[in-house]
Amino acid sequence: MLRWFLPREEDFFGFFERHAALTVQGAREMRRLVQGGQDIPAAATRIKELEHQADVITHDCVERLHKTFITPLDRDDIHQLITRMDDVMDYIEAAAFSVMLYDLTEMKAPARALADVLVRSSEAMAVAVGGLNNLKKADGILQACIEVNRLENEGDDILRAALAELFRGATDPLLVLKWKEVYEALENATDRCEDVANVIEGLVLEHA
Repeated sequence: MLRWFLPREEDFFGFFERHAALTVQGAREMRRLVQGGQDIPAAATRIKELEHQADVITHDCVERLHKTFITPLDRDDIHQLITRMDDVMDYIEAAAFSVMLYDLTEMKAPARALADVLVRSSEAMAVAVGGLNNLKKADGILQACIEVNRLENEGDDILRAALAELFRGATDPLLVLKWKEVYEALENATDRCEDVANVIEGLVLEHA
């Protein structure tokens, strides 16, 4: 009978994994959006719904954290991890909303490149998150974290080149500012994936 009173540690890992899956889905939707030929309002609405679902998971995870006496990881680490993950989805939603709000129908190559990096980064992040329930298998988790870090650098390079191109060929200052906002939101989402990877890397090293 005592097992009914023990904390269900796997619930926290389930929160992380479900959130990561939604983030990957959101990143893929964003990549489709900037490939062109999409119903932009419909695509932005789908991403907004995914962001809302991720928010619910974040809320439920934090609520469970406050109600659970014994947790599988340090409380601060759990809170930091789920909130950093939520930041990724927030920036994806922000990028999609900007495309819709500014009526950007002619998609640019740097946006496609940044969105592709974001998809690969979110997928690697999801691999790292999925390994958290068995920190003894550290190699696979750390390799995924290294890949996220590499992709963040790739995103930085794309953003710098994209902004230089944008300002160099500027004919419409307002259009420049609109695309700058989209580019930076996409790159910020990749940055937040790196934040998640850094938290996970710290957890792995702490439990090694």
